[in-house]
Amino acid sequence: MSEQPLDHARLDHQRGQRIDLPEAVYCQGKTVQQCVEIVEEFLATGTDAVIATRATQEQFEALSALEPLASGHGVLSWRHRPTTGRTAIIAAAGTSDLPVADECRLTLQALGHRATVITDIGVAGLHRLLDALPEFEGGEVIVACAGMEGALPTVMAGLVAQPIIAVPTSVGYGSSFDGVTAMMGMMASCAPGIAVVGIDNGYGAACAAHRILRSGS
Repeated sequence: MSEQPLDHARLDHQRGQRIDLPEAVYCQGKTVQQCVEIVEEFLATGTDAVIATRATQEQFEALSALEPLASGHGVLSWRHRPTTGRTAIIAAAGTSDLPVADECRLTLQALGHRATVITDIGVAGLHRLLDALPEFEGGEVIVACAGMEGALPTVMAGLVAQPIIAVPTSVGYGSSFDGVTAMMGMMASCAPGIAVVGIDNGYGAACAAHRILRSGS
């Protein structure tokens, strides 16, 4: 049976077999007890990696008692997949983009990939991005997280050959509109071949990167 019911949730243990991505626990909107029960059930009856995202401080503290292998910025993970040897590099335009970048990094690591974050290379200081370009050479896919006007993925797509997944973040002044400006800028990019996920969706970007990495592209 693919779904294991709790009083408040039906857990899909076979999702990893179908699409090679395990069901993640989205903590936002759930009670602390619901989050704990779902993770405990996954750990007790499944075999795949377990990932919890968007945990509040209270949820994070309760889930930490279950001894995750990795955690940070509202993300916790258990029972990581074996290392694939594939590498993703995550670019964070600024320090304020790190929570989204870390959501992506921690998800990719739970899925068995190497993932590193290079931060503070936004286009306001273009020399910093140019200086960091050699650090991207080992990456098979790049995830670029940026708020404000969201220019970082466009600039990177004109400089490197790897697939680029753009993540607009809800960071910025005035007319950034909580990430809408960055998202629209990324979707209207003049650099060809950029894929764009939703605002602050580091988890979704990691899943897209995983699909690229597992395909050998």
